[in-house]
Amino acid sequence: MNLVVNGDAESGPGGTAEPVGTVTGWQVVQGAPALIAYTHGGGYPTASDPGPAQRGSRFFSGGNSPRTALLQDIALPATGTTGHAAVDAGQVRYAVGAWLGGYASQEDGARLSVEFRDGRGTPVALSVLGPVTATERRSRTGLLQRTAGSAVPPGARTARVLLVFTRTGSGTSNDGYADGITLTLTGVQK
Repeated sequence: MNLVVNGDAESGPGGTAEPVGTVTGWQVVQGAPALIAYTHGGGYPTASDPGPAQRGSRFFSGGNSPRTALLQDIALPATGTTGHAAVDAGQVRYAVGAWLGGYASQEDGARLSVEFRDGRGTPVALSVLGPVTATERRSRTGLLQRTAGSAVPPGARTARVLLVFTRTGSGTSNDGYADGITLTLTGVQK
C-alpha cells in the first residue's frame, strides 16, 4: 500500500498551468505548485511524452516560483508485519519511487527525499531521488522513473516526504515535473 497521499496529483484543485495555493494531502511550504493536466499542451508533458505507463490525468509542476516545496509527514504503522516491533527488529524494508522530469533542454528539475525520523523527530536515515537532468531525458520533455529502497532504520516512527521543484534558468515557469510518488513498506521473512 502506498503511504503517500495524492502522490499522483489527481486530487484537489488544478488541471491548468495556474499555480494553486493548496494541494490535497500535502503541505505547501514554499512557492505555489501547479497540478497540470497531461492534455494541457503548451509544451508541458503530454500522454505521448516519456512518463508513467499507467499515468492519471495530471502531474505536479513547480508553478511559477523559483523554488516550490511540498511536504508530507507520514506516521509509520504501529502494528503488524511493518509495525514498530518489526521495524526495530530490522524486519521492514521500504521502497520509494517517483517519476521526475523537466522541459526540453532546460535543467529545471524535481527532487524527492524521504527522511525517516525516530519518536523524538530526530532524522535517522535519508533517501533522495533526482533531479533528472536534461541529458538523462535526452533534452526531451518528459518524466523518468527513479527508485530506491533499503531497510527501515530501527527506531523510525515517521517518514518526512519532501518534494522540491527548482527553476535553474530564466523565465517564469518552474518546469520541474513529478508524478507517481510512492512509499511502500514490506515485512521481511526471516
